[in-house]
Amino acid sequence: MTGIFKANNPFNTFLLLIYGLLLKLPVFLHPVIPQPQRIDGFLYKGFLKWLSPSGSTVPFIYSRLTFILLYAQAVSFNKLCNEQRLLQKPNYLVGMSYLLVTSLFAEWNVLSASLIINTILIWVWSQMSKLHNKQKPKVVLFNIGIAIGFSTFFYFPSIAFVALIIFGLLFTRAFNIAEWLIALLGIITPYYFLLTIIFLTDQWRTYVFPGFVITYPRFVQNNWAYTAIIILLIIVVIGLFFIQQNFKKQLIQTRKSWNLLFFYTIITVFVPFINATSNFNYWILCAIPVSAFMSSTYFYTKKWLSLVLHWLIIIFVILINYWV
Repeated sequence: MTGIFKANNPFNTFLLLIYGLLLKLPVFLHPVIPQPQRIDGFLYKGFLKWLSPSGSTVPFIYSRLTFILLYAQAVSFNKLCNEQRLLQKPNYLVGMSYLLVTSLFAEWNVLSASLIINTILIWVWSQMSKLHNKQKPKVVLFNIGIAIGFSTFFYFPSIAFVALIIFGLLFTRAFNIAEWLIALLGIITPYYFLLTIIFLTDQWRTYVFPGFVITYPRFVQNNWAYTAIIILLIIVVIGLFFIQQNFKKQLIQTRKSWNLLFFYTIITVFVPFINATSNFNYWILCAIPVSAFMSSTYFYTKKWLSLVLHWLIIIFVILINYWV
């Protein structure tokens, strides 16, 4: 399977769809009606409320939307990684890895706020990766700021990704105060329109700012899940080793993209700690960078080893979803 997706064959987009449907079969067999959490943004809560009349009758709607999001994210992130030349040759391993890692935990196959904003954050990372060669980056920075601000309407702790903008500006461009202010203006803009609407509709007395709370997230999983996480970490460490080995051989643009992805990982690990709700759903933010590191393992290791590691994760996906 890894050999198939290692090739840059347009037909692999369709194969990735079949691969995803097989992995996500439990999503369709056991539909889950998502429940909004206190920390979730008003857009996410409003979206669930809008879906509720039909979703309560036909829960399959949630399964279908979840799969569409996961598959679209896998394909788009794979395409963007190929454009940034993260690996030596274009391939479909990133998309395969994303669908694989998100299949390990049932909580990552629910229509959550964090799953929705993954789509926005993939785009943010790709735009930040292209900043270094932009002659007029102010429009891009403004759009990135708006995207981050808008994502907080779904899941407020995603405001932490402002740090990704700061890191990207520090390491990809010479200091320019105007660019920093433009990015800040972009972040504030969605809130300007939100507060305007709240004021004009006379809701400002009742509106509650979501905020965030520093907590210690609970991680409640069974022994099979813990074992799967250990194997996953081993695969990621192997991938990081190969990335480091090939780092100096890559283009400067590619190195900066990897650096942004490393910092992206730090933020995704940190975000659940500023979450007022202990829910494993929010760790799905880590799946994006993890899938890139996993793809490096599948790309650089011997064929037999990549197959063993791939099918080992598949076995745990089956065990966790069907027998545990």
